[in-house]
Amino acid sequence: MTNYTDLKSLQLILGFGDMSSVRYFYSAIVLIGFMMIILYNGAVISVVARHKSLQEPMYIFISALCVNGIYGGASFLPNLFVNLLHKIQTISYIGCLTQVFCTNTYVGYEITLLAVMAFDRYACICNPLRYHSIMSMPTVFKLISAAWLYATTLITILVMMTSRLPLCNSAILKIYCDNWSVVRLSCVDTTANNIYGLFVTVALVGLMPLLIFMSYVEILKACAKSSSHIRDKALQTCTPHLISITVFVTDVFFEVLLYRFVPTTVPYELRVVMSVQILVVPPLLNPLMYGIKMKEIKMRLEKLFDFSSITAHKLMV
Repeated sequence: MTNYTDLKSLQLILGFGDMSSVRYFYSAIVLIGFMMIILYNGAVISVVARHKSLQEPMYIFISALCVNGIYGGASFLPNLFVNLLHKIQTISYIGCLTQVFCTNTYVGYEITLLAVMAFDRYACICNPLRYHSIMSMPTVFKLISAAWLYATTLITILVMMTSRLPLCNSAILKIYCDNWSVVRLSCVDTTANNIYGLFVTVALVGLMPLLIFMSYVEILKACAKSSSHIRDKALQTCTPHLISITVFVTDVFFEVLLYRFVPTTVPYELRVVMSVQILVVPPLLNPLMYGIKMKEIKMRLEKLFDFSSITAHKLMV
């Protein structure tokens, strides 16, 4: 195997396989998907920012989730679109590490924000009289900042450790760069990277779902003692959050299991779909779920698009 010493000039080959017959079709789908992510998430952020009545903890957290959706899509889809237009799909070593950082922090932000949102629902349902004192606006922004800082710190150390590894190969298993795909290319002992990678996985994919589960156990206990009206209201506000959590955590577990333990025994097409799903489905699903299920956001979104369509019609006339 070849020893690559000049990592700055190294080009890594991504695992697209032979896609020559369908690459233009897939590139069109990627472009449409990226535009939808920007449109849907941007619409929710715009509605929350423009209306003071929506500037409450729950809607601020939803906006943060939508900001992360745009960040996640932007860290992956433009590069995927460009690669699909070329016969050979490659990425520079620096570009690969940048993508590792962005995609991993996106996952980290998403799951920590979902945990913070679970705590918000717990405070609202289990302590309704103290909710506004517990979840004051300074506290909301501190929680969002802490969620981002927590994930950023973990992933920064992870990427720094990976960047120090010499590589002996240039073929990535996936159609984008993730940390494990780069680590496995190394020609030295990667025990320290593997141990820290496992620690990060537990700290994010293990701890955060546990905190979410604990929050919802308390919510269920509170709902069991409440009236049917309160239970219905709790169900209405918690359903979008539960769907987001279920979809995202399921994707993350498939991703971890698929590429940590069975990277080559699973059919190539399934590996591609599952690896892309975690970066595409949540940014599309979250604004749709919260926009449809949250009555206040839905109403404002309808007014926004009605106004946009009226304005466009006037300009055409």
